[in-house]
Amino acid sequence: MKNPKINIIIQARMGSTRLPGKVLQPIMQRPLLGYLIERVRRIQTMHTLIIATTTHPQDDVIASFCEKEKVNIYRGHEHNVLDRYYKTCCEYPADIIVRLTSDCPLIDPAIVDQALNLLLKKSASLDYVSNTQLRTFPRGMDVEAFNFSTLESAYHKATSKFDLEHVTPFIYKHPDLFHLANFVHMRSAANYRLTVDTPEDFLLVSKIFETIYPTNKNFTLVDILDAFKTHPQWKKINAHVKQKKV
Repeated sequence: MKNPKINIIIQARMGSTRLPGKVLQPIMQRPLLGYLIERVRRIQTMHTLIIATTTHPQDDVIASFCEKEKVNIYRGHEHNVLDRYYKTCCEYPADIIVRLTSDCPLIDPAIVDQALNLLLKKSASLDYVSNTQLRTFPRGMDVEAFNFSTLESAYHKATSKFDLEHVTPFIYKHPDLFHLANFVHMRSAANYRLTVDTPEDFLLVSKIFETIYPTNKNFTLVDILDAFKTHPQWKKINAHVKQKKV
């Protein structure tokens, strides 16, 4: 595929069952979403960044924040997130889509580039690439990349509430319809939890940013794992948190 248009779409909303408003919770006076936008902007592969939020009035603050940050925004269905992704790409046409979520503010840009490089290199034979099907990366480093035709197929064929809410299950549950690939971390780091879904998660992520960011704004997953060696007690902060089933 020559010069493909790439959309990196971050789904974000203020509603959350376990930590309402987490997307704009501040760390060192900057919201989580601000850090995520900053990190995504370091992705080397040319792309368009879009925040896909909802039309619910409580998400007006996300729209206002994105305008302030000069980030593209699309507002769509609150619960049918597959519809939201598809219609984002109707407004911002693309050949390839990267799906990120706002509860992963520590995402390493190099991991996104890794996913894109794999999909671009094998675009003729691959429809979907992720690092989540065989989990070797920490939760919070989740990346999915797929062709627009794959998203469009899921949009037209998926019917269950679960598939519509979580965007990609219809794709990875149907290897008979789509060509899938998974890439792995050279050493499994799956036992680290770096996502933000609970107050304990937020406390841990706050400590990571407060410790590393002031002297190294461009820190990587390697830097995070090194910090855990210096602060082994961090793992206990959210060790008891159970991941919501997807």
